[in-house]
Amino acid sequence: MKLLVADDSKVSRMMLLAITKGWGYDVIMAEDGEEAWQIMQEDDAPSLLLLDWEMPKMNGVEVCERVIAQSPENPAYVLLLTSRTGSDDIVEGLSKGASDYLSKPFDSAELQVRLQVGKRMIEMQDKLNATLEELTQLASHDVLTGLLNRRAIMEALPKEVKRIDRLKHDLGIGMCDIDHFKSINDTYGHLVGDEVLKEVTKRMQKVLRDYDLIGRYGGEEFLVITPVDKDSCTSVYQRICQAISAKPVITGELSIPVTISCGVTCYSAEVDGQDMAKFLNRADEALYQAKDAGRNQVILKQAIDQ
Repeated sequence: MKLLVADDSKVSRMMLLAITKGWGYDVIMAEDGEEAWQIMQEDDAPSLLLLDWEMPKMNGVEVCERVIAQSPENPAYVLLLTSRTGSDDIVEGLSKGASDYLSKPFDSAELQVRLQVGKRMIEMQDKLNATLEELTQLASHDVLTGLLNRRAIMEALPKEVKRIDRLKHDLGIGMCDIDHFKSINDTYGHLVGDEVLKEVTKRMQKVLRDYDLIGRYGGEEFLVITPVDKDSCTSVYQRICQAISAKPVITGELSIPVTISCGVTCYSAEVDGQDMAKFLNRADEALYQAKDAGRNQVILKQAIDQ
């Protein structure tokens, strides 16, 4: 684990370097508070800090306060070394964000134990952050395809509408549904159907742009949100259709032809306002038209068509 040691005394720095390296830490040295602060601006900065309180340019408490303010939700563990032993001084250091303190002159065994506590706290914090990140991912993404789930894509839609209104741009949405997907499930089984869904997802993602959004709306249906020019509103969806139908989905020894139909519309502030239901219903109607017209195609339904 990386350990930042900051002390303006060369003798203290060399002593701390020697003993902490012996304990297995990857030690980074700083001669004063300002250098310590600059190190904490770097990528992959240390999470465990051993700071002398009294340093030129910026003392240990000031460094601590800045470091904590920089990342209050994922704070570093700061151990202050100080010759101050008054309760007011201790309270000041801890109130500014220090996790622990050790009085000078210190006992090396005590320092080792206190650093071990800090290391365990950081490891526990990292595990907690990873768990929270995983739970956030699970709450907002479809488990099978990895796409945004219905709730997440529906939450994204009004945000995109507000954004394009502000920028005076156009926004298209497409309801995209795999053709005859029930027949695939009935013929080959649901496990094969899952493989088809995953492969269709990959092909759609490959032709979408970085700023397009896609979510699994339900079953074999996807909602795609695309900032577009109204004159080329269907171009993204035409690419989707072509990518899906270009070659069969291969799973095991099976080769399954797959196509998709897309119902597309463009947002109209005059017609839709902030009523997302109008927007979505229009795309849904266009999807049914694409199905009725023979599938494997894109149908555009503008607001004026209502």
